[in-house]
Amino acid sequence: MSDLDGDPPAANEPGPSEPEPNQPARRRRWRPWAFAGLALLLVLIAGGGFYAWRLNSHLNNIDRFDTGEIKNRPAKADNKAINVLLLGSDKGKEVAGSGADLAEDADAATWPKGKYRSDTLMVVHISADRERVQVVSIPRDTFTMLYDGEGNPQHKEKINAAFANWGPTGAISTVEHLTGVRIDHVAIIDWAGFKELSTALGGVPVTIPEAVYDSKQHKQWEARDYLLKGEEALQYVRMRYGLTRSDFDRINRQQNFLRSLMREMLDSGKLTKPLEFDAMLKALTKNLVVDDAWTNDDLRSLAIGLRGLDQEKVVFLTTPIGAERSDPTYGAVLEIDKPKAKALFAALRGDKMRSYLKKYPDDALAEDDQIS
Repeated sequence: MSDLDGDPPAANEPGPSEPEPNQPARRRRWRPWAFAGLALLLVLIAGGGFYAWRLNSHLNNIDRFDTGEIKNRPAKADNKAINVLLLGSDKGKEVAGSGADLAEDADAATWPKGKYRSDTLMVVHISADRERVQVVSIPRDTFTMLYDGEGNPQHKEKINAAFANWGPTGAISTVEHLTGVRIDHVAIIDWAGFKELSTALGGVPVTIPEAVYDSKQHKQWEARDYLLKGEEALQYVRMRYGLTRSDFDRINRQQNFLRSLMREMLDSGKLTKPLEFDAMLKALTKNLVVDDAWTNDDLRSLAIGLRGLDQEKVVFLTTPIGAERSDPTYGAVLEIDKPKAKALFAALRGDKMRSYLKKYPDDALAEDDQIS
């Protein structure tokens, strides 16, 4: 059940997706990647020849981990939409007795509490007809009940603590209880993964409209156009200090960067050039870790299903927030706008996001939005 208001989970939501108007593994060292754009990339390479051969080869490099059994999960909705939980994580600090990487730690009997942090949480919703994708960010400071790796309630805290304390399964359970949305798959990234992909692309164009100084990373950003790659791309997506709205502006930066990255992948012509294509595919798959239920066959099937997806039908949103307040234990926290969030999560469960966006068009990050 959703922690917002006790509504029943996905099994009791309306199932069919919305019609269009007027119509009826192998284990290796983990270095996570930039997930956004993977489906779009796979769409264009799902055909035969060199591209399909290279795809099959690189898919074998993907790391996977076992999510185990999580209790009290929402039932799957009666539609064929897919919901993927995307987590952004650092590489982790050294903890005695822990594994060499996240995939090993996720499979271990005990999760190394505090080794990893996750400041980015996104629910990627792929519609049942595979014609639309919505990416819904959940701010890291969202104050909610946390659930452990087995699905048991613990205490209320900022949502990013779920991953730090109980790993991927804790994050899955916490997000599922908050939203009532069944998570079908999970993908985990380290924002450092952008370094390789942005470099393989030759840079990602962004515009910074006003000069701003990042006191945390000691980086001055001038008001101009940038072609970001490598370390500079990482600094851009991770910036929080110096921004007017802190984490909200960081979320918008990340969303803007992902959209620009997808456009660069699709419009640059690199996908038709074998060497450039291979470099991008390598940067994607070697930096990826997903749940072990997400097989290579599943990814190929998704690619085929998304073959007709238009990049303009990928929409970025943020979970509605009602208020910011100070908690005596956890400092500045964000409270969910329960009525509006209830409508958003119901739309995700029922694959009715087109109706939600029609009612709340301003929730989508506009094409011309520029974030300092």
